[in-house]
Amino acid sequence: MPKPLFRKLPDAPGGHDMTVHDITGHDITVVVDGRPVRVKAGDSAAAAALLAGMAATRTHPVDGSPRAPYCMMGVCFECLMVIDDVPSRQACLVPVREGMRIERQEGRRNLLADRPSS
Repeated sequence: MPKPLFRKLPDAPGGHDMTVHDITGHDITVVVDGRPVRVKAGDSAAAAALLAGMAATRTHPVDGSPRAPYCMMGVCFECLMVIDDVPSRQACLVPVREGMRIERQEGRRNLLADRPSS
């Protein structure tokens, strides 16, 4: 049997060390805009948001228009979301983990609020 063309990679970006068990597709729970959602381990945060029914995952920083994941491979930046309180994460590149909080990103980042206090 030939190998599938598309598969989840164990070394997916996002700072999470995935194990073989993580990519077998067992169900985990993430929180999308305050609502628990069951997804498959190894899915991206963008896929989880789409599965949760989010039509828009962010708003454009200039005109406020709704935006949603487009390329699903990290090129277009349309999937920017707040993940575990970190804004402007490319949700298509972040593998989900149990309990992850995924939130819609509204408008532009407040860069002053993101600076560490001295």
